[in-house]
Amino acid sequence: MHKQPKKIASSKAIKTDVSRRNLIRGAGIIGAAALVSACDSGASEKPLGGPAVLTKKRSLKMVTSWPKNFPGLGIGAERLANRIVELSDGSIQIKVYAAGELVGAYEGFDAVSQGKADMYHAAEYYWQGKSPAFNFFAAVPMGMTASEMTAWIRFGGGQELWDELAGKFNVKPLLGGNTGTQMGGWFRKDMNSIEDFQGLRIRMPGLGGEVMRRVGATPVTKSGGEIFQALSQGNIDATEWIGPWNDLAFGFHTIVKKYYYPGIHEPGTALGFGTNKDLWEDFSEKERTIFRHAAMAENDYMYSEFNANNSRALDTLINDHDVQLLRFSDEILTELAKVSAEVVAEAANTDDLSKRIFDSFSEARRGSIRWGAISEQAFTQARSLIEG
Repeated sequence: MHKQPKKIASSKAIKTDVSRRNLIRGAGIIGAAALVSACDSGASEKPLGGPAVLTKKRSLKMVTSWPKNFPGLGIGAERLANRIVELSDGSIQIKVYAAGELVGAYEGFDAVSQGKADMYHAAEYYWQGKSPAFNFFAAVPMGMTASEMTAWIRFGGGQELWDELAGKFNVKPLLGGNTGTQMGGWFRKDMNSIEDFQGLRIRMPGLGGEVMRRVGATPVTKSGGEIFQALSQGNIDATEWIGPWNDLAFGFHTIVKKYYYPGIHEPGTALGFGTNKDLWEDFSEKERTIFRHAAMAENDYMYSEFNANNSRALDTLINDHDVQLLRFSDEILTELAKVSAEVVAEAANTDDLSKRIFDSFSEARRGSIRWGAISEQAFTQARSLIEG
């Protein structure tokens, strides 16, 4: 069992400030983000000096895969929409719909593709039924961390490949957030060996679910709003969602107490912000610039927000709710890594585009591993000699 954090004097309430003042202040990130090369197809954009003056008024609809007002994901989608409204000086108005309000949690892609909605905010692996290659633009088992994913999308050719894939379905995609490395999940029983996955009913989407199937578990796909009931009623034996911040909000700790890490199935989950391609092509260059930079800012903002709040929430789960923080054994992690490599490689053999995406992703991953070994990984290992 992992050494648990020391008891904190008092648990601080974890709040998300969504006041208008902070939304506007948050948009200030764009000023810095705009100094970087635009994350779309290598295009170079001039920094936005202030709210854009647009002559065309638009009223748009954004659908999401998240429960209404949910911390992190749901609020992040709202914040992204508000950034666009502010930067357009109100010329673009966006109404955000939570999962189930306009379409179901997993129906956003089709709604945007067909023009029934204008934008979606979701995880791209929800669209793997369209093509397994969508997984590479969200998370794949033993894949890349949040910073590595962002580097690939922005500077390693990932955006161009993503445009090609989503464009086949009349969607223009952008990065719209990142949760960081996720937890392994909540389990009713101890997971001591790979054999303990046999017969386990676990909520896990994407290629991670296929990894679970191959080690003997039964993966179940449920939207965020359905997980608590399924777990409480015994319809599933285990679940992953995201991490301490969101897991605490969902109350999984009131049902089960065994909380495992690391989540090798989602090492740095990117969130997609997709726009109907016909609408995108109708945008002026100024409107496209607003969308690109608002999405870029939200991607960075959300990642830092998750990191800050996950740390506090983990203390609360352990100290106030007696949650057991447990690490998967090396035996389990080694076997999951082997199976993950098989599953990810098979996803790449669907067609030529999937293979090209896989090759580009793999090259970026290899480079990240080499650099990471002597940079962040080396530093955190050195730091742990004192702080561990």
